Amino acid sequence: MSPAAQKIEVRVGNRTLTLSNLDKVLYPATGFTKGQVIDYYSRIAPVLLPHLKNRPLTMKRYPNGVDGMFFFEKNCPKHRPEWVKTVDVFSKDNDKDISYCHVDSLATLVWAANLADLELHTSMHFAKTASRPQMMVYDLDPGEPADIVQCAQVALWLRDYFERRGMQLFPKTSGSKGMQVYVPLNTATSYDAVTPFAKALAQQLELEHPELVVHNMKKDLRHGKVLVDWSQNVSAKTTICVYSLRARQQPTCSTPITWAEVQACVDAGDASLLTFVTDDVLARVEAHGDLFAPALTLKQKLPRSV
Repeated sequence: MSPAAQKIEVRVGNRTLTLSNLDKVLYPATGFTKGQVIDYYSRIAPVLLPHLKNRPLTMKRYPNGVDGMFFFEKNCPKHRPEWVKTVDVFSKDNDKDISYCHVDSLATLVWAANLADLELHTSMHFAKTASRPQMMVYDLDPGEPADIVQCAQVALWLRDYFERRGMQLFPKTSGSKGMQVYVPLNTATSYDAVTPFAKALAQQLELEHPELVVHNMKKDLRHGKVLVDWSQNVSAKTTICVYSLRARQQPTCSTPITWAEVQACVDAGDASLLTFVTDDVLARVEAHGDLFAPALTLKQKLPRSV
Protein backbone atom coordinates (compact mmCIF):
# COMPACT_ATOMS: atom_id res chain seq x y z
CA MET A 1 0.00 0.00 0.00
CA SER A 2 1.37 3.42 -0.90
CA PRO A 3 1.79 6.12 1.75
CA ALA A 4 -1.01 8.13 0.16
CA ALA A 5 -3.39 5.17 0.40
CA GLN A 6 -2.68 4.86 4.11
CA LYS A 7 -4.25 8.24 4.84
CA ILE A 8 -7.93 9.06 4.92
CA GLU A 9 -9.87 12.22 5.63
CA VAL A 10 -12.76 12.03 8.09
CA ARG A 11 -15.24 14.54 9.38
CA VAL A 12 -15.54 14.70 13.18
CA GLY A 13 -18.18 17.21 14.19
CA ASN A 14 -17.28 20.36 12.29
CA ARG A 15 -13.60 19.40 11.92
CA THR A 16 -11.81 17.57 9.13
CA LEU A 17 -9.00 15.27 10.22
CA THR A 18 -6.45 13.26 8.27
CA LEU A 19 -5.99 9.82 9.83
CA SER A 20 -3.07 7.59 8.93
CA ASN A 21 -1.98 3.95 9.14
CA LEU A 22 -5.27 2.69 10.55
CA ASP A 23 -4.25 -0.93 9.93
CA LYS A 24 -1.03 -0.59 11.90
CA VAL A 25 -0.98 -3.09 14.76
CA LEU A 26 -0.27 -1.35 18.07
CA TYR A 27 -0.95 -4.36 20.31
CA PRO A 28 0.90 -7.26 18.63
CA ALA A 29 -0.29 -9.94 21.07
CA THR A 30 -3.91 -9.37 20.08
CA GLY A 31 -3.64 -7.69 16.67
CA PHE A 32 -5.38 -4.56 17.99
CA THR A 33 -4.82 -1.80 15.46
CA LYS A 34 -4.52 1.95 15.46
CA GLY A 35 -7.91 2.12 13.80
CA GLN A 36 -9.39 0.18 16.71
CA VAL A 37 -7.71 2.54 19.18
CA ILE A 38 -9.32 5.51 17.44
CA ASP A 39 -12.66 3.69 17.33
CA TYR A 40 -12.53 2.97 21.08
CA TYR A 41 -11.71 6.56 21.99
CA SER A 42 -14.44 7.81 19.67
CA ARG A 43 -17.05 5.56 21.29
CA ILE A 44 -15.97 6.16 24.90
CA ALA A 45 -15.70 9.93 24.37
CA PRO A 46 -19.10 10.88 25.90
CA VAL A 47 -18.00 9.61 29.32
CA LEU A 48 -14.26 10.27 28.95
CA LEU A 49 -14.30 13.91 27.85
CA PRO A 50 -15.79 15.28 31.11
CA HIS A 51 -12.79 13.82 32.95
CA LEU A 52 -10.35 15.54 30.57
CA LYS A 53 -12.13 18.88 30.56
CA ASN A 54 -10.06 21.78 31.90
CA ARG A 55 -7.17 19.48 32.87
CA PRO A 56 -3.67 19.65 31.40
CA LEU A 57 -3.01 16.45 29.46
CA THR A 58 0.29 14.60 29.38
CA MET A 59 0.33 12.28 26.39
CA LYS A 60 2.15 8.95 26.42
CA ARG A 61 2.70 8.02 22.80
CA TYR A 62 3.60 4.64 21.28
CA PRO A 63 4.18 5.29 17.56
CA ASN A 64 5.39 1.73 16.96
CA GLY A 65 3.03 -0.03 19.31
CA VAL A 66 3.22 -1.21 22.90
CA ASP A 67 6.37 -3.27 22.29
CA GLY A 68 8.23 -0.30 20.80
CA MET A 69 9.70 2.88 22.17
CA PHE A 70 7.41 5.40 23.82
CA PHE A 71 7.68 8.96 25.04
CA PHE A 72 5.79 11.35 27.29
CA GLU A 73 4.74 14.62 25.70
CA LYS A 74 3.70 17.51 27.91
CA ASN A 75 4.02 20.38 25.45
CA CYS A 76 1.31 20.10 22.84
CA PRO A 77 2.92 19.26 19.45
CA LYS A 78 3.66 22.29 17.32
CA HIS A 79 2.25 20.53 14.26
CA ARG A 80 -1.23 20.41 15.84
CA PRO A 81 -4.22 21.76 13.91
CA GLU A 82 -5.01 25.37 14.65
CA TRP A 83 -8.26 24.39 16.36
CA VAL A 84 -6.56 22.21 19.01
CA LYS A 85 -6.63 24.35 22.13
CA THR A 86 -3.75 24.63 24.56
CA VAL A 87 -3.39 25.87 28.10
CA ASP A 88 -0.23 27.22 29.70
CA VAL A 89 0.72 25.99 33.17
CA PHE A 90 3.82 27.23 34.95
CA SER A 91 6.32 24.51 35.85
CA LYS A 92 8.50 25.15 38.90
CA ASP A 93 10.86 22.37 37.82
CA ASN A 94 11.41 23.95 34.41
CA ASP A 95 10.95 27.56 35.51
CA LYS A 96 8.69 28.26 32.56
CA ASP A 97 5.21 27.63 31.19
CA ILE A 98 4.32 24.29 29.64
CA SER A 99 1.75 24.51 26.88
CA TYR A 100 -0.44 21.45 27.38
CA CYS A 101 -3.05 20.12 24.98
CA HIS A 102 -6.59 20.85 26.12
CA VAL A 103 -8.78 17.93 25.05
CA ASP A 104 -12.24 19.47 25.07
CA SER A 105 -13.86 17.83 22.04
CA LEU A 106 -14.23 14.56 20.19
CA ALA A 107 -12.18 15.93 17.30
CA THR A 108 -9.23 16.71 19.59
CA LEU A 109 -9.47 13.29 21.21
CA VAL A 110 -9.45 11.57 17.80
CA TRP A 111 -6.50 13.73 16.74
CA ALA A 112 -4.56 12.63 19.82
CA ALA A 113 -5.43 8.97 19.24
CA ASN A 114 -4.16 9.29 15.66
CA LEU A 115 -0.79 10.27 17.17
CA ALA A 116 -0.76 6.87 18.92
CA ASP A 117 -1.37 8.59 22.24
CA LEU A 118 -2.48 5.36 23.89
CA GLU A 119 -2.33 6.62 27.46
CA LEU A 120 -3.94 9.81 28.79
CA HIS A 121 -2.37 11.14 31.99
CA THR A 122 -4.03 13.97 33.88
CA SER A 123 -3.40 16.03 36.99
CA MET A 124 -5.60 16.29 40.08
CA HIS A 125 -6.12 20.00 39.38
CA PHE A 126 -7.59 22.17 36.67
CA ALA A 127 -5.18 23.95 34.38
CA LYS A 128 -6.12 27.43 35.62
CA THR A 129 -5.90 26.52 39.32
CA ALA A 130 -2.72 24.47 39.42
CA SER A 131 -2.24 24.81 43.19
CA ARG A 132 -5.73 23.54 44.03
CA PRO A 133 -6.41 19.81 43.61
CA GLN A 134 -9.98 18.86 42.86
CA MET A 135 -9.44 15.42 44.37
CA MET A 136 -6.97 13.27 46.25
CA VAL A 137 -5.77 9.97 44.84
CA TYR A 138 -4.06 6.85 46.13
CA ASP A 139 -2.28 4.74 43.55
CA LEU A 140 -2.20 1.16 44.85
CA ASP A 141 0.76 -0.62 43.28
CA PRO A 142 1.36 -4.31 44.06
CA GLY A 143 4.83 -5.79 44.50
CA GLU A 144 4.98 -9.34 43.18
CA PRO A 145 3.65 -11.84 44.03
CA ALA A 146 0.91 -9.48 45.25
CA ASP A 147 -1.56 -8.42 42.57
CA ILE A 148 -4.80 -6.49 42.24
CA VAL A 149 -6.50 -8.80 44.75
CA GLN A 150 -4.30 -7.42 47.50
CA CYS A 151 -4.81 -3.91 46.13
CA ALA A 152 -8.55 -4.46 46.42
CA GLN A 153 -8.18 -5.34 50.09
CA VAL A 154 -6.21 -2.16 50.75
CA ALA A 155 -8.83 -0.17 48.85
CA LEU A 156 -11.52 -1.55 51.17
CA TRP A 157 -9.53 -0.41 54.19
CA LEU A 158 -9.30 3.06 52.69
CA ARG A 159 -13.02 3.07 51.97
CA ASP A 160 -13.78 2.10 55.57
CA TYR A 161 -11.58 4.92 56.88
CA PHE A 162 -13.38 7.58 54.85
CA GLU A 163 -16.86 6.13 55.33
CA ARG A 164 -16.40 6.40 59.10
CA ARG A 165 -15.88 10.11 58.48
CA GLY A 166 -18.92 10.47 56.26
CA MET A 167 -16.98 10.64 53.01
CA GLN A 168 -17.14 8.76 49.72
CA LEU A 169 -14.34 7.60 47.47
CA PHE A 170 -14.34 5.98 44.08
CA PRO A 171 -12.28 2.99 42.90
CA LYS A 172 -10.99 2.21 39.44
CA THR A 173 -8.54 -0.24 37.98
CA SER A 174 -5.28 1.21 36.72
CA GLY A 175 -5.57 -0.92 33.59
CA SER A 176 -2.13 -2.21 34.47
CA LYS A 177 -1.24 -4.15 37.64
CA GLY A 178 -3.02 -2.22 40.34
CA MET A 179 -5.83 0.20 41.04
CA GLN A 180 -6.52 3.72 42.25
CA VAL A 181 -8.99 5.20 44.66
CA TYR A 182 -10.08 8.82 44.32
CA VAL A 183 -11.37 11.07 47.09
CA PRO A 184 -13.37 13.88 45.46
CA LEU A 185 -12.87 17.28 47.07
CA ASN A 186 -14.13 19.96 44.66
CA THR A 187 -13.80 22.51 47.46
CA ALA A 188 -11.25 25.19 48.18
CA THR A 189 -8.04 23.49 49.28
CA SER A 190 -4.38 23.28 48.29
CA TYR A 191 -1.67 20.72 47.70
CA ASP A 192 -0.01 22.11 50.82
CA ALA A 193 -2.93 20.65 52.76
CA VAL A 194 -3.67 17.54 50.72
CA THR A 195 -0.13 16.18 50.30
CA PRO A 196 0.74 15.82 54.01
CA PHE A 197 -2.67 14.35 54.76
CA ALA A 198 -2.27 11.78 51.99
CA LYS A 199 1.13 10.78 53.32
CA ALA A 200 0.01 10.61 56.96
CA LEU A 201 -2.90 8.33 56.12
CA ALA A 202 -0.65 6.04 54.05
CA GLN A 203 1.72 5.82 57.02
CA GLN A 204 -1.17 5.09 59.37
CA LEU A 205 -2.42 2.32 57.10
CA GLU A 206 1.05 0.77 57.11
CA LEU A 207 1.13 0.85 60.91
CA GLU A 208 -2.24 -0.90 61.06
CA HIS A 209 -1.50 -3.47 58.33
CA PRO A 210 2.30 -3.92 58.15
CA GLU A 211 1.89 -7.37 56.63
CA LEU A 212 0.43 -5.94 53.44
CA VAL A 213 0.90 -2.17 53.23
CA VAL A 214 4.01 -0.06 52.59
CA HIS A 215 4.09 3.69 52.02
CA ASN A 216 7.78 3.99 51.11
CA MET A 217 8.52 3.68 47.39
CA LYS A 218 11.78 1.75 47.82
CA LYS A 219 11.39 -1.37 45.67
CA ASP A 220 13.14 -3.66 48.14
CA LEU A 221 10.35 -2.97 50.66
CA ARG A 222 7.52 -3.85 48.31
CA HIS A 223 7.85 -7.61 47.80
CA GLY A 224 4.43 -9.17 48.34
CA LYS A 225 2.99 -5.88 49.57
CA VAL A 226 0.94 -3.01 48.21
CA LEU A 227 2.54 0.40 47.87
CA VAL A 228 0.01 3.02 48.92
CA ASP A 229 1.47 5.71 46.72
CA TRP A 230 0.48 9.05 48.24
CA SER A 231 3.05 10.99 46.21
CA GLN A 232 0.69 11.49 43.25
CA ASN A 233 -0.83 14.34 45.23
CA VAL A 234 1.53 17.07 44.09
CA SER A 235 0.99 19.53 41.27
CA ALA A 236 3.77 18.09 39.08
CA LYS A 237 2.39 14.54 39.10
CA THR A 238 -0.23 12.93 36.88
CA THR A 239 -2.30 9.77 37.13
CA ILE A 240 -3.77 7.65 34.36
CA CYS A 241 -7.16 9.08 33.41
CA VAL A 242 -10.27 7.01 33.86
CA TYR A 243 -11.19 5.14 30.63
CA SER A 244 -7.67 5.53 29.21
CA LEU A 245 -6.08 2.64 27.39
CA ARG A 246 -2.89 1.16 28.84
CA ALA A 247 0.16 -0.06 26.96
CA ARG A 248 -0.08 -3.69 28.05
CA GLN A 249 -0.16 -6.90 26.03
CA GLN A 250 -3.94 -6.57 25.73
CA PRO A 251 -5.81 -3.27 25.18
CA THR A 252 -6.79 -2.98 28.83
CA CYS A 253 -8.32 0.21 30.20
CA SER A 254 -8.44 2.09 33.48
CA THR A 255 -11.97 1.19 34.46
CA PRO A 256 -14.39 2.49 37.10
CA ILE A 257 -15.61 -0.31 39.35
CA THR A 258 -18.12 -0.68 42.15
CA TRP A 259 -17.28 -1.46 45.75
CA ALA A 260 -19.24 -4.68 45.35
CA GLU A 261 -16.83 -5.69 42.58
CA VAL A 262 -13.86 -4.80 44.77
CA GLN A 263 -15.23 -6.99 47.57
CA ALA A 264 -15.99 -9.82 45.14
CA CYS A 265 -12.40 -9.78 43.88
CA VAL A 266 -11.10 -10.11 47.44
CA ASP A 267 -13.57 -12.86 48.31
CA ALA A 268 -12.75 -14.89 45.18
CA GLY A 269 -9.03 -14.12 45.19
CA ASP A 270 -9.33 -13.74 41.42
CA ALA A 271 -7.44 -10.92 39.72
CA SER A 272 -9.18 -11.57 36.40
CA LEU A 273 -12.42 -10.20 37.85
CA LEU A 274 -10.91 -6.71 37.66
CA THR A 275 -9.32 -6.90 34.21
CA PHE A 276 -11.20 -5.08 31.45
CA VAL A 277 -10.40 -4.56 27.77
CA THR A 278 -12.04 -2.05 25.44
CA ASP A 279 -15.14 -4.09 24.59
CA ASP A 280 -15.74 -4.78 28.28
CA VAL A 281 -15.54 -1.09 29.12
CA LEU A 282 -17.89 -0.03 26.36
CA ALA A 283 -20.41 -2.66 27.47
CA ARG A 284 -20.14 -1.53 31.09
CA VAL A 285 -20.81 2.08 30.13
CA GLU A 286 -23.78 0.99 28.05
CA ALA A 287 -25.20 -0.87 31.04
CA HIS A 288 -24.25 1.42 33.94
CA GLY A 289 -23.27 4.81 32.55
CA ASP A 290 -20.25 6.61 34.01
CA LEU A 291 -19.63 5.19 37.48
CA PHE A 292 -17.02 7.90 38.00
CA ALA A 293 -19.26 10.85 37.16
CA PRO A 294 -20.03 11.74 40.82
CA ALA A 295 -16.32 12.31 41.45
CA LEU A 296 -16.48 15.41 39.24
CA THR A 297 -19.00 17.26 41.39
CA LEU A 298 -19.15 15.73 44.87
CA LYS A 299 -17.99 18.34 47.40
CA GLN A 300 -16.06 17.02 50.39
CA LYS A 301 -13.50 18.34 52.85
CA LEU A 302 -10.64 16.31 54.24
CA PRO A 303 -10.59 15.77 58.00
CA ARG A 304 -8.34 18.18 59.89
CA SER A 305 -6.02 15.31 60.79
CA VAL A 306 -5.64 11.56 60.30
